[in-house]
Amino acid sequence: MGKAIKAMPAALGFRVKSGWAMAVLLAGPSNAPRLATCQTVLLSDPKIPQSKQPYHAALDLPGEEGKAIAKELGRVVVSAAKESVKELLKQADANGYRVAGAGLVVGSLVDPATLHNEHIRAHGLEGRLFRTALEDALREQKLRYKVFVEKDALSTASALLQVSAAKAKRVIASLGDSHEGAWRAEEKLAALAAWVALTTSG
Repeated sequence: MGKAIKAMPAALGFRVKSGWAMAVLLAGPSNAPRLATCQTVLLSDPKIPQSKQPYHAALDLPGEEGKAIAKELGRVVVSAAKESVKELLKQADANGYRVAGAGLVVGSLVDPATLHNEHIRAHGLEGRLFRTALEDALREQKLRYKVFVEKDALSTASALLQVSAAKAKRVIASLGDSHEGAWRAEEKLAALAAWVALTTSG
């Protein structure tokens, strides 16, 4: 009988956007992470275009009707996030990786209730919805996670990784060498969050 192959430690990182997220899976030892996968995942339903911006869809509707539409579209977002996380974990498992944790990078953690402009508040509510939907999906899978705000992500991650910001940037940039597609800010931030999760999840 062959010896069972031990799954390689891995972690997920996400840059959360409106209706989707960039997802990166890093694997291997935390002092030499390697890129396993990099892909966009859905946090909305393509068959329901309004689910990409649920609160904007409700803006022009009267009070209660608007609230009902936003709530219904919110359920679509939660369901999409759960499906995407399940699929990512299924792929990772099939490829011999054991996902130990995750990191999320978001644009802001500002309380939408403090935003007085209706349009800006809709953006804030959507940002919170997509983040919390992803958090719920990760919790459901018993995965620990950490949330970073984009503007502070590099400095916060560097401190947790115990490396300089310059070194963190170099490592993240080099991970893109093995990726066939673009390696832009979204991919880099997702990779940074995954690296922290790989280092701290144990």
